[in-house]
Amino acid sequence: MKYSIVSLWLLGLLLVNSAYADHDKVYVAIDHAPPYSVITDEGDVTGLIIDILTQLQPYTKKGYKIEPVPCPFSRCMRMLIQGEVDVLGGLIKTPERERMMQFVSPPYMALPSSFVFYAKQSSDIEVHTYADLKNKRIAVMRGGVYFTQFNEDRSLNKVAVPSERVAVDLLLKGRVDLVIAVEDTAEVAMSVLDQPASKLKKVAYRHTNTIYGHMAFSKAFAKSTLAMQMNQGMMDIAKTGILDRVIAPYHLPKIPKVLLPQSP
Repeated sequence: MKYSIVSLWLLGLLLVNSAYADHDKVYVAIDHAPPYSVITDEGDVTGLIIDILTQLQPYTKKGYKIEPVPCPFSRCMRMLIQGEVDVLGGLIKTPERERMMQFVSPPYMALPSSFVFYAKQSSDIEVHTYADLKNKRIAVMRGGVYFTQFNEDRSLNKVAVPSERVAVDLLLKGRVDLVIAVEDTAEVAMSVLDQPASKLKKVAYRHTNTIYGHMAFSKAFAKSTLAMQMNQGMMDIAKTGILDRVIAPYHLPKIPKVLLPQSP
């Protein structure tokens, strides 16, 4: 019995130490979400979060190798929550998510945009107010979040799908009535995915807000020395304007000064 207790204690100590151990690789979950992240048919991965992680390498003492892990968004989220990957990008912060992962500040996406709803062009569906969403089948990204009222509304008929491509395909086939999306990125994504945006229409109702996209760490990775160095590095590249240059090719606006870390 004494041996078993000692063994369990040693195992627990090993697990704690491993959580804080230095990493030489950073596993980053990547979902196919053009133009910000692209996974080719050959499995090659490019995207903004990769560019940011590359920029942060000199801000760490030992550096690290970036290991992309392609996955549908819902699986990416699950892997981050379970600690199977270290990093995921482009996440909207919510209290529920903050309990399951650690968000990195400042956000690298600050889109003064709208959440809009697309219907099939040939349909007679009209949505002029939020109340008009009732009794509509609305495709949402599995694991995704939008604006607070919509997120918390349990009365709406939300159909969870694995990707934006699937959402639009279901809409065109008449299996859902509406698709919710970020206006500034939706049509670009549809163009890259070769989907017929001309067959869709935006309904009148929209929710306008600044949409912030963050990088987030898994809870386990966030405890590591490397994660702490990356967190500080993110603040440094934001303060010096490097982050603005990294996001510029993606046609994203500069990070608002109010979100930047203040000098002591």
